[in-house]
Amino acid sequence: MDHTIIHFEIPAKDFEKLKQFYAGLFGWKIEKYPGPMEYWMIQTVPTDDQGMLQRPGVNGGMVKKEKPEQKPVNYISVESIDESIEKAKKLGGKIVTPKQEVPNVGWIATAVDPEGNHIALLQPQRM
Repeated sequence: MDHTIIHFEIPAKDFEKLKQFYAGLFGWKIEKYPGPMEYWMIQTVPTDDQGMLQRPGVNGGMVKKEKPEQKPVNYISVESIDESIEKAKKLGGKIVTPKQEVPNVGWIATAVDPEGNHIALLQPQRM
């Protein structure tokens, strides 16, 4: 497995304002995710009916900004969330959001590297 960026999240205070900015600047398709959660899907490349990318690229989302210092986060694909959590800790990182399941997506955890940069680990659900 390539350990590559497979998703990103941009924190937002004003979703409509950021939607207009990114859609206007890059032509990204941005829509609110159905349901009660305040989450907006960002499509930088087209997907099929199952949500699979039609060509190389990375899609992402917008999340509610909880703190002024909150920055975008890249999600990196891993084979094993548990092994990657332990490896990150051994290499001087810290887990700031513990392992949790995202239905129909897989398992995620958020870490900070030794200099405080946030990354997210994502073990995709087996198809």
